[in-house]
Amino acid sequence: MAVSAPSSPLTGLPRRLVQDGIIQEEAILQAIEDARKDKTSLVAHIIAKNLAESRKVALAASHEFGVPLMDLEVLELDLEAVKSVDQKILNKHRVLPMMLRGKRLFLGVSDPTNLAAIDEIRFQTGFRVDPVVVEQDKLDEQVTSALEAIDTSMSSFDEDDFDLEGLEISGGDEQATDDVTRDDVDDAPVVRFVNKIMLDAIKRGASDIHFEPYEKMFRVRTRLDGVLHQVAAPPIALATKVCARLKVMARLDIAERRVPQDGRIKMRLSKNRAVDFRVNTCPTLFGEKIVMRILDPSSAKLGIDALGYEEKQKQLYMDCLSKPHGMILVTGPTGSGKTVSLYTGLNILNTEDRNISTAEDPVEINLPGINQVNVNPKVGLTFASALKAFLRQDPDVIMVGEIRDLETAEIAIKAAQTGHLVLSTLHTNDAPRTLTRLVDMGVKPYAIATSVNLIIAQRLARRLCESCRELRDIPAEALLLEGFTEDEINPGLKIFGPVGCKACSDGYKGRVGIYQVIPISDATSRIILEGGNAVQIADQVAEEGHWDLRRAALQKVKDGITSLEEINRVTIE
Repeated sequence: MAVSAPSSPLTGLPRRLVQDGIIQEEAILQAIEDARKDKTSLVAHIIAKNLAESRKVALAASHEFGVPLMDLEVLELDLEAVKSVDQKILNKHRVLPMMLRGKRLFLGVSDPTNLAAIDEIRFQTGFRVDPVVVEQDKLDEQVTSALEAIDTSMSSFDEDDFDLEGLEISGGDEQATDDVTRDDVDDAPVVRFVNKIMLDAIKRGASDIHFEPYEKMFRVRTRLDGVLHQVAAPPIALATKVCARLKVMARLDIAERRVPQDGRIKMRLSKNRAVDFRVNTCPTLFGEKIVMRILDPSSAKLGIDALGYEEKQKQLYMDCLSKPHGMILVTGPTGSGKTVSLYTGLNILNTEDRNISTAEDPVEINLPGINQVNVNPKVGLTFASALKAFLRQDPDVIMVGEIRDLETAEIAIKAAQTGHLVLSTLHTNDAPRTLTRLVDMGVKPYAIATSVNLIIAQRLARRLCESCRELRDIPAEALLLEGFTEDEINPGLKIFGPVGCKACSDGYKGRVGIYQVIPISDATSRIILEGGNAVQIADQVAEEGHWDLRRAALQKVKDGITSLEEINRVTIE
């Protein structure tokens, strides 16, 4: 008598995934156990661990439970539907209210058996909740985008939406020491003016605000997409009052007008949204100029795909981030996005099993899970001393804000050679010059060759506005002079230029990174060891097929992302 095979213990979606050949039975059993331990949903665990493709899992769930499937990429976000559900519930269950039709709410879920979320939302809203299956990876992105859209929608920033005199604002550690100008500081029109300027700058996506007093004028400018624009010209008599107000907000000494001062301001816009400003004062002929750098923590969470790396460049960066030791150097001028590139990498590395420490001057982006240190040379806390301390704290990853001297360079290189991943920045024009700059600082060539894994040189170029960009007719001779090859100059090559419309600024909207990404090969290491110069290194890099900054910039023009005028502004042929 034949003995029947024991039946599988699997039911529901796990059984469907095995039957459809999407995942092996042993793997799904282990996934169920691991998801239970991690207190996460099975689908989220499967996608996070790359056990199966998100779309195949969504199709299987749709078939198994008879629930409709929808692609979130073709769905326009319905903020009214999202706002109808408590944000804490959305964050807790990671589900997305997609559409609201009367008292019927269509809810995007990756697992239709998530009855806890469905019941909780039904109870909170009083709506009938109909689940719709969506892909887990797209769902997670859309939930995050939806929550940010509710909380940070800059389109709603208007004077009527905020109490411009009562915004919650906090400063740094120092205390104002002079009450002489207290009436000026608390002058309601000045308070409203300063707060309005700050809110408008956030709304427009500016990176800096400049308050500049001159002999017969006082102007306010904001840096938008890397270019300064004048936004206000208040009466010269207000210059002192505005300066006093800003210094009190940053908790600086308002009696001290002879030396530069540094401070910080935190402006809280809502429960989940706060913006930091780094404040610097500088005494000029006609008063103190104040520049405020707007620090946006969300920029580190954009993801590497949003920065502008070409596919090959992105893979080189990801490969080096996955190595257990070595050094990654990012180079470029001030304001070229080096910090965002480093923090994007740190965000990828920021997992529970890694100890990450950073030393910066100052810390610009606050990232939970990372130990961040503000260097303070006045009390002896330099980059070098912070690095020495990190090495006694069982580190896995170390980030040094900038390598400025030989001592810092040597400690960082030693850390990279002894089993740590080190990320840092240098101020050089391109990647090959970074290696020779280290030699000029006094670092031994063999130390560079054995520790540096990757060098990234970068610039930021303004993106063309897709609403108004126009096709340009440029002669082939001019394109050859710009750097295009004869093979590239064909009828299929389309070059766009800026126009300007209500949706953009001078024909541009946002910025994109232009990168030169160079892995240190054996051949490059030999040139370094033999005392080669930057030209020899650049020739070797080109021979290996890696683009320089100009070539990468031309690719952005070919793709219609930016214009020839813009890349000529930010790169040199």
